Formats: sequence, structure tokens, C-alpha cells
Amino acid sequence: MSPAVAAGLQVACLVGLLAVLYIPLGDYMARVFTSDRDLGIERLLYRLARVDPRREQSWRVYALGVLAFSTISMLVLYAIQRVQHWLPPLGARQDAVEPAMAFNTAVSFVTNTNWQSYTPEQTLTNLTQMVGLTVQNFVSAAVGIAVAVAVVRGFCRVRSSVIGNFWVDLTRAVVRVLLPLGLIFAALFLTQGMVQSLSGGVAVTALDGTAQQISTAPVASQEALKLLGTNGGGVLGANSAHPFENPTPLANLLSILALLLIPVALTRTFGTMLAESGAGSRRHGLTILGVMATLWGGMLAVVTWAEYNAAGVAAQAAGMQMEGQEVRHGIPASVLFAVSTTGTSTGAVNSAHDSYSALGGGALILNMLLGEIAPGGVGTGLYGILVLAVLAVFVGGLLVGRTPEIVGKKIGRREITCASLSLLVMPVLVLTGVAITAVLPSALDAQGNGGPAGSPNSAHGLSEYLYAFASSANNNGSAFGGLTVTDHWFQAALGVCMILGRFLPIILVLAMAGSLAAQKRSEPGPGTLPTHGPLFGGLLLGVILLVAALTFVPTLALGPIAEALQ
Repeated sequence: MSPAVAAGLQVACLVGLLAVLYIPLGDYMARVFTSDRDLGIERLLYRLARVDPRREQSWRVYALGVLAFSTISMLVLYAIQRVQHWLPPLGARQDAVEPAMAFNTAVSFVTNTNWQSYTPEQTLTNLTQMVGLTVQNFVSAAVGIAVAVAVVRGFCRVRSSVIGNFWVDLTRAVVRVLLPLGLIFAALFLTQGMVQSLSGGVAVTALDGTAQQISTAPVASQEALKLLGTNGGGVLGANSAHPFENPTPLANLLSILALLLIPVALTRTFGTMLAESGAGSRRHGLTILGVMATLWGGMLAVVTWAEYNAAGVAAQAAGMQMEGQEVRHGIPASVLFAVSTTGTSTGAVNSAHDSYSALGGGALILNMLLGEIAPGGVGTGLYGILVLAVLAVFVGGLLVGRTPEIVGKKIGRREITCASLSLLVMPVLVLTGVAITAVLPSALDAQGNGGPAGSPNSAHGLSEYLYAFASSANNNGSAFGGLTVTDHWFQAALGVCMILGRFLPIILVLAMAGSLAAQKRSEPGPGTLPTHGPLFGGLLLGVILLVAALTFVPTLALGPIAEALQ
């Protein structure tokens, strides 16, 4: 079988599995978040937390709940890392994590970024990974789903001052969505030979006769949520390139399915909730999905072509760019994983993104700079593209000279202000962070690639900065591995980017949802711009590309584009 046919079959299998699961999972999540019934375990949790599940909240109270829960989570996770040397290790014992790294790691996992400036098996105990990081893999993903559902309610409701109850949405996302799916995927991963062990490791003798200690961990259970929750933080330093985390081709395909599944199915949830409330139809969800799929498919084609046509003596001799690739996966599986992980804010990797060709690596950076909407993180992808849909409707209204409307809700000053500010957060964080870092003398020492101004190495060094801040501000978590980010500047700067990149857009989109929910619904007229179908999908796609191009092309031209041209 030729590599092209194998690659095509792999993509076809992935798309087929997503198509089979799209409707049942999407409709199931719609029922989860619109049902009035509580499970027994949920009622127990509500009583313990003194939460009234029937009392809904305004957008302000909902946002305060998100911020309070996340702040407490950061403090608890920071404390666990700082005292892990006093706790039962459940395996190999480790020292306390130093303060700056503990801060960065706590922020990273609570914001669903999972940026790792450390080697997990050499820094954290199994207890810290399970009680600290894996818990956040559940709840940080659940926060994203909860916010997305609250935003959808803003489009669905009429003259309402409330958009749901954060504690109920959080609980249901964990208990009814993430836990069942996590158990299923953990079991599937175990069948592929993924490691699940609390031992400190295995002592072996290498081929040269030296003794080595191979680390083990409860990988399968943590891997499932790392991917389903678009978290991305690996239990082992090599992440999904490690054979213990990604042992077989089928495990690799299941990993990609896991990280795409919930973001894709949430578009169906959006359409179903609109249809059941009478605000719209399922075609709205399909239109959003079509735009996401177009971006994902286009990026997959670009990166695949770039890796098979890379410049350089070694790449041309091999017929492809094999540096940094896991040979057992090859180019097609590596690129499919890379495009999916940078498009979903997951950050898990099965190959070294820093070793991709200049064009391929630049495309992965652009995939994040589009705003993580192809199809985006769990929850964040949906509300991110809905913000862009509001902007597209506003642009369309200006073009035809009518008041912009989306599913019968008028887009006024308050709505477009919230949408615009939300879209500006990430570019401001990325460009400011890169600009400051580029003039810091200490930051030059962190580069894995550097050289005289104008040289390919210099351009790649800038790409490393750009990737780091794009990954942090978009809560992705992957990195160009050549950049060393363990000094205090990077720990603090990237940590701040993660916090602001996560919570400022959440506050703004909840404010927009509250404003939309308070409106009455207008009936569509002869001049109303339809917000579903190919016409609106094309307009939305154009707005996404235009916003990214106008914002980031100058910086990309100095980094990956300049490197590719040389």
C-alpha cells in the first residue's frame, strides 16, 4: 500500500468515526444540559456544596463562579506541588517543585493549557499527577463546556436575566460527559498496551551494558482525559511520542479521535439546543462545523505538502522531513496529530513541532493564531467561533445596510463591543509578549536556534518565541522544544498569558450571552442575512482569515515565512 493511500485511509477512518458519533454525542450533551433531572451523585454533591440546582444565575454571578472555582483550583494545585515531598508518592519520590515552576504549572493546568516547563517523570510524583493534574484535566475541561453551554443559552433564551447555573453545568459536564467517555477511552487504550502502573519504574540493562531506569505511571487513565478534555499535558516527557503513551497505530488514531470528538460534537449540541428552543435549526450547527472542517482540512493539506517537500539535503535525500518524527508513525500520522492538536488547544504531540519544515511549523503556529477554532478546545472552540460569527453578522449588516441579527437577536453596541474585545485579547497578549521577549538579553540564551540578524536561525528563533506565546495565550500548551522556558521571565510571562488568555474572553463572552438572553427575538424579514448555509459559512470563513491575516502576517513574515524563503 502506498503512503498516500495509507494516509487517505487514516483520514477517512477518523472522519468516519467522527461522523458516526457526531449526532448521538451532540444530542446527548444537549439533553444533559437542558434536563431538569439530577442524578443521585449530583444531588449529593449539591448538598455538600450547598448549591441550589434549580436557581439559575445572571452572567455576572456565573462569571464569578468560574473565577472563584478556578482561583481555588490554582491555589490547591500549587500547594500540592510545593508539599509533594511530604505526601505519599505512590511510586518514585520527588522533591518539592520550585515556586516559579509550581506557579506556572498550576496556572497551566487550571486554564486547560497544560504547558509543561519540566520533565514530568523527573519532577512530579504519581500522587501529584493523579490528584493534582488529572483532576484539573477533568474540571478545566468541564469549565470550558459549561461556559459554551451558557453562551448557547444566550442565543436560545428570550427576555431572560439568567443563563444557567455554573455549578450544575460544571457537575454535569464531569459526571455525565467526561467521566463516561474517559472510562471508555481508558479501556480502549489499555487494549493497545498503554501502561497503567503505580510502580516507580522498571530497571533494565541497555545494549551497551549500562543500567537504566524506565519510568512508568498510570498512563492510560490520565491519557484519556488529557485528550478528551483537550488538555495535552503528558504523563511522560516525550508526551504522545512515547511508546507508553501511544503504543500502536490504532492508539494513535484513537488519540486523535479523542481530542476532536467533544469539540466537533458540541456544534451538534449548539444546533439541537437552538432547534428545541425555537431560536434556530440544526443547520446553524452544521454551518459552524463546515467552517471548522474547512480550516482543519486546509491546514492538514498545507502541512502535509510542506513536510513531503521540505528543503534541505537530508530531507530531500529521505524524500520527506523526517527529523523529529517518530518513525513508527511517519509523516501522515504525525501531521494529522499535529494539525488536530494545534487546532483544538490540546497541546499533546507525537512528533517534535520544532523540527517541522519552516512552512509546516509556520502553519501550525497559524493554526493556533486563528483562535483555536478548528475545531477548538472543549467548549472554547464553540464559543470562540460564535464570537467570530457575531463579528461576521456585524460585517454583513454593514454591507447590506441593515441592523445585524443572528438567530433573531440584534447585534448592538454592547454585543459587538464584547465580541471585539474578546477577539483582541489573544493578539495583544501574543504580540506584546513576543515584542518584550525579543529585546530581553536573557531571552536570547533561551533560544535553541539563534544567529545573525536575517539568518534562517535568527528567523527560527523568533518563531520559537511566537509559538510559545501563541500556545500560552490560546491555552494550547504545545511548544517548539528548542526554547528553554525555565527561567523566571518565561515562567511568569507565559503564566500571565495563560490566565488572561483564558479568563478575559470567558468574562466577555458571558457578558455577550447575558445581553443576548435579555433580548426579544425578532422574526426574520426579506432582507435578513441567513446565518446558516454556504453563504454565511463563506462570510464567516473570510472574516476568520481576514482577522488573522491582518493581525499576524507581519510577525509571521519575520519568522517562519522568512525562514521558508531562505
